[in-house]
Amino acid sequence: MRGISVLRRLTEADGVLSLSALEKATGLARSTVDRITATLARMGYVRLDGRDAVLAPRLMELGNAYLASIRLPRLLDAHADALADELDESVSLAVADRDGVRFIHQATRRRAMSLSFRIGDLLPAERTAPGPLFATEWGPADWARWRTRREADPEGRGFPAVPPREGAYDDFEARTESAAAQGWALDDQLIEPGLVAVSVPVRDPRTGRVACVASVVSHTSRHTTGSLRSTLLPRLRATVARMEEELAGAPREPAAPDAGSPPPSSPIPTSSGLGLAAWTGASKQELGREFIESLARGLTVLTSFGEGRADLTLTDVARATGLARATARRALITLEHLGYVESSDRVFRLTPRVLGLGFPPLSMLPLPRIAAPHLAELSARVHESASLAILTAGGDEVQYTARVATSRIMSVNITLGTRFPAYATSLGRVMLAGHLPEVSLPERLIPLTPRSVTDPRELLTVLERVRTDGYALVDGELEEGLRSIAVPVHDRDGHVTAAVNVAMHSSRRSVEQCVEEILPELRATVHRIESELRVAGMFRRVAGV
Repeated sequence: MRGISVLRRLTEADGVLSLSALEKATGLARSTVDRITATLARMGYVRLDGRDAVLAPRLMELGNAYLASIRLPRLLDAHADALADELDESVSLAVADRDGVRFIHQATRRRAMSLSFRIGDLLPAERTAPGPLFATEWGPADWARWRTRREADPEGRGFPAVPPREGAYDDFEARTESAAAQGWALDDQLIEPGLVAVSVPVRDPRTGRVACVASVVSHTSRHTTGSLRSTLLPRLRATVARMEEELAGAPREPAAPDAGSPPPSSPIPTSSGLGLAAWTGASKQELGREFIESLARGLTVLTSFGEGRADLTLTDVARATGLARATARRALITLEHLGYVESSDRVFRLTPRVLGLGFPPLSMLPLPRIAAPHLAELSARVHESASLAILTAGGDEVQYTARVATSRIMSVNITLGTRFPAYATSLGRVMLAGHLPEVSLPERLIPLTPRSVTDPRELLTVLERVRTDGYALVDGELEEGLRSIAVPVHDRDGHVTAAVNVAMHSSRRSVEQCVEEILPELRATVHRIESELRVAGMFRRVAGV
């Protein structure tokens, strides 16, 4: 419970808080905060950066477990994206979280004046268009909980994703009755002046209940509530009909994996070959009292759910995690008490509240920010500059998007945004090699130094060797005395999307030393970046990829 409290406070602070600020925000003793953050760091969920605790992308596997278990994003996101393209407006999918609403998918438009929420953000039901549609299924206990919350927090300060506001939505019950009668609902600037939205429920064809709500979000400069109804609502309804057809055609539950195999999103390092009990034991032995076994086990229980594992019995959870039944039972009871798990007929499932554990701020991380701490660690280990770059649209140049430089009298001076010809750089060559045979090489290769490869056929031979070797080493071809070695970065689908290099003056290491000393460190760093990129990109497109 205390560990989850720390994760929640970090989430509310957009992913970064000093340890002393965490102590104040949680009311926990500093020693307890230190033990919790040490445990979360061991799991890869938090990174300790000086005096700060920073949420790490790997924490997203908790939210991924929930999103995979409900399957709605996988089944419906293509329809939402297509509607956004058709209307040139933002489209979202949301689910109910008690008397709140959480977004599970966003297809946004890039505009100077636009508003979009992050996946996992929690909004009060009364200030949204989806809220009245979910409330049509509320019972007396749900309405009582909503009234109690409104009385205790009339401005909605418990929902940090939206600005506080009082008295602008006192007609929520009337809007719910209207939504029940007409089958759709509007948000007429309830969240913020200028923001308007129209929503339609997506019903589970098997039960008739609301599975999620699809919304089109616009601005009053483009649409009034009248034009939302007349222009956008019919197209939204047509898309929702296709979504419901998708749900009707989907199997009730995909084939579940072997119950004895560990869940694919387990935070335990799979390369170690250790089970959960052995891993926690080894961690406890290494960190001593700084490692909290109950926290590690409890969070791992959340990752036992996923696609094909939406509804699990206690026995299923124990088998998936390797925990004793009594230990798994205590974890599930605690998680249910906190609202992250619900149960019926001895079957457990995750709730949308799991998305509140770090998912909103982490879902906005672009590739350069995911890579940055790993580049810093690499640079510190090898005592050389490390960089991340992508290919520009035409494929002729590389552009630096993240970089950590060393402090030397003679150093490689490159700033973010710098572009170089791809054919003459190690970064460019590993990315060009990853796109063979589709890659188009420049017709004319300019000799930047006497060492530059300028013959297209020779360059093609070099790229084929790079693809075979899995790395590129360029020695003095971009600039005399500059030596660099690079490794490609792959996305979830195995496509080369970026590259990482280490650059230095040729006097500091020989070519052989670069391969023997730098390359293994470089590959290990890229492996860690790719691991976090796979987690971060499971249900959203990572910017910069």
